[in-house]
Amino acid sequence: MNLHGIWAIYRFEMARSLRTLWQSLVGPVLTTSLYFIVFGGAIGSRMQAVDGVGYGSFIVPGLIMLSLLTQSVGNASIGIYFPKFTGTIFELLSAPVSPMELVLGYVGAAATKSVVLGVIILATSAFFVPIQVLHPVAMVAFLLLTSIAFSLFGFILGIWAKSFEQLNFVPMLLITPLTFLGGSFYSIDMLPQPWRTVSLFNPVVYLVSGFRWSFFGKGDVDIAISLAVTLGFLVACLAIIAWIFKSGWRLKN
Repeated sequence: MNLHGIWAIYRFEMARSLRTLWQSLVGPVLTTSLYFIVFGGAIGSRMQAVDGVGYGSFIVPGLIMLSLLTQSVGNASIGIYFPKFTGTIFELLSAPVSPMELVLGYVGAAATKSVVLGVIILATSAFFVPIQVLHPVAMVAFLLLTSIAFSLFGFILGIWAKSFEQLNFVPMLLITPLTFLGGSFYSIDMLPQPWRTVSLFNPVVYLVSGFRWSFFGKGDVDIAISLAVTLGFLVACLAIIAWIFKSGWRLKN
């Protein structure tokens, strides 16, 4: 295990985020604060409690998950796409660093930034609404698993993309809509049929539900199913990345 190589990639990616601190950290926190002001304050004050939880508190897990998914994908995708764009990807491929070590460096940095952002947003939300976490171990587990899984997905996206337009296409037109429609701001039990059944085909529903369960002990789907879907997505991303490095797809041409 080339720990020095992993640490070099990890440190470089973390330093890049510090150079773009406003975009990487301050921007998402301000955006989330606006969500709390609009949804939690203006709209939430006129809504009844959802599953016995005040609406402002109810949307906290969804808002954290919204930022977590978008930032994990964005950080990991730009991290591996930029070496492709500049041509330095060949130096990485020829360096004494295995594919696993390469993924550990890039995905580890992206997941770390997402987890830090999620914790900051959680702390920020305490200024707006009362927060309770009934299952802290489960909360940390979902936070880590989701960050790693979607950082892996972002890594795949960065290898797949041939332009900055393609790089922004999936987060803008897939991840964000799925998150908004995945119960971030509402319970899918509030939807009439057949839309509730249709929502169950959205994988983000299981992530948001599991994360919300860790806060309030209530979710739209069973916690075991949420955990299984999260782990399944992570394993699928690992399998795709293993195939990419074995075949050299979009890396060696």
